[in-house]
Amino acid sequence: MTEAHVFVIGILLAWLAGIRVYLTVFGVGLAGVLGWVELPPALQATQSWWVLGTSAALATTEFFADKIPGVDSIWDLLQTLARVPAGAFLAAATLSPDGQLGAGALAAGAGVALASHGLKAGTRALLNTSPEPASNWAASVAEDGVVIAGLALALAHPWLALALAVGASLLGALTVWLVWRTLWRGVKRLFAAPAPAAPAATARDHSLPPAR
Repeated sequence: MTEAHVFVIGILLAWLAGIRVYLTVFGVGLAGVLGWVELPPALQATQSWWVLGTSAALATTEFFADKIPGVDSIWDLLQTLARVPAGAFLAAATLSPDGQLGAGALAAGAGVALASHGLKAGTRALLNTSPEPASNWAASVAEDGVVIAGLALALAHPWLALALAVGASLLGALTVWLVWRTLWRGVKRLFAAPAPAAPAATARDHSLPPAR
């Protein structure tokens, strides 16, 4: 595997962690345990049964919490403390052949994870303004599918997985823009006060006083 492939995989893992951090950690560890890939030294800790069990339990909790409007936004806010550091670690660990985490790789991973996390949280917060939960459920299921597909493709076809990540990011950004534009138009209509109507003039008002 070339250095470019390894770099793409590290960036992808950081991006996925910004959306579903526990599912990403579980998928990486499971791939190592099953022998699908030989993990670098710094990532081999994800193969422990303790990490696998904990990440599986948290991923299950996140799966259900993410389907409840309102709860998902609170969950996203709390998970900022987990997704960004985990994204930084996954990227740096992937790019480290000797287990030493480089500062540049940590910064790049944190930036990518923060970007995908911010886009995910912002999209869901805007979708929660809708009175029906269907859009929220659809977005959550789509995120689940993107992360699973991204994990499956990252090791076998990293460039295809990168294209999927870029496409999903653009789609999320477009969704945020469309929803925001719709909300902004609604707010402007709500606060646009109609101009007061001018009093109608009558012939009597403009009539000349009678001559004396």
